[in-house]
Amino acid sequence: MRHFGHLAPDLRKTLFHKEPVEFTAESPAGVLATALGATLYSPATRPRLADDVRKQTARGVTSMVLCLEDAIGDGDVAAGEENLVRQFGLLDEAAAGGADLPLLFIRVRAPAQIPDLVRRMGRAVRRLSGFVLPKFTAERGLPFLEALTEAESACGRRLFAMPVLESPQLLHLESRAATLAGIARTVAGYRDRVLALRLGVTDFCSAYGLRRAPDMTAYDVQIVASVIADVVNVLGRADGTGFTVTGPVWEYFRLHERMFKPQLRRSPFLGEAEELRSNLIEHDMDGLLREIELDRANGLTGKTCIHPSHVAPVHALSVVSHEEYSDATDILRPERDAGGVLRSSYTNKMNEVKPHRAWAERTLLRAEAFGVAREDVGFVELLTASLTPA
Repeated sequence: MRHFGHLAPDLRKTLFHKEPVEFTAESPAGVLATALGATLYSPATRPRLADDVRKQTARGVTSMVLCLEDAIGDGDVAAGEENLVRQFGLLDEAAAGGADLPLLFIRVRAPAQIPDLVRRMGRAVRRLSGFVLPKFTAERGLPFLEALTEAESACGRRLFAMPVLESPQLLHLESRAATLAGIARTVAGYRDRVLALRLGVTDFCSAYGLRRAPDMTAYDVQIVASVIADVVNVLGRADGTGFTVTGPVWEYFRLHERMFKPQLRRSPFLGEAEELRSNLIEHDMDGLLREIELDRANGLTGKTCIHPSHVAPVHALSVVSHEEYSDATDILRPERDAGGVLRSSYTNKMNEVKPHRAWAERTLLRAEAFGVAREDVGFVELLTASLTPA
């Protein structure tokens, strides 16, 4: 897998100063956590799920969650499990024939589903990267992690967990600190298997009967913003104790797949930049773009997505700019180990070596996963290229 790998090599060369690196499901956890990018959710009951997975892979999706929880009805769970087992068999056949697949995760409802699904998948489990664990707290989450360990031993394959932080105990002020402390203790005991922590902001809003409008981000809803800040404070630290925390879902998707067709027929790049930007805003995407930027500013990496149209904006805004890369590499030069302050090579800021070191390390990890844009390439060029029909 490679971000922007669905683009032609010649096109990638025009976009990137440093292209994204290739990675596989067997890559180190730190690489995979950053490379998750836009994680696309899909109901596990879709009858052509294997075809859907392959189609989205061809469009640049690198991680997917196949959901047996909130995305399907209570009466559809057994059918969803049967469909998953069948569809993973088809995916295994396709991959054995050379087809590319994204990182695949299953969102379960109960701990017992984990070893049961792994057993039923048989050989096809080698196409599974792990499980998403809903409504995670210390008490509720531990049985899921124990079940994951059991399943991993049974199949002899590394399986990751992605707990979802969405419980009312985490939202309510009187129980938040204790809940966060319990979660921190629990996931610390399974550090090698917890790939990322995911935020369930829709559930947070539900607890108070709220729903943000398409022109508002999660950070405009103060009760939600306060939870995000506390989660990052406790669980997202850059001192070696933290985890990757992913951005919340964006609910709106009036942007349809062919929205860009007229512009792209005329010109793939700079001539239509302002029209493209206006079209994004017109189709309720301005809120998404602002939220992606605020996710990163608040310490989150990647994003949960429920519609394919969200993937390209998330990935385009994940590419490291040439200026960011220049600053990060300057800060991390061996001769800077003693600290100090230096003027950036862009001559527009001061880089403080010790305070900015953790930021620089994270930036270079993102540069490996998403690449570094050329000096004259920005978000619009990257997004337009991603949406240009092959």
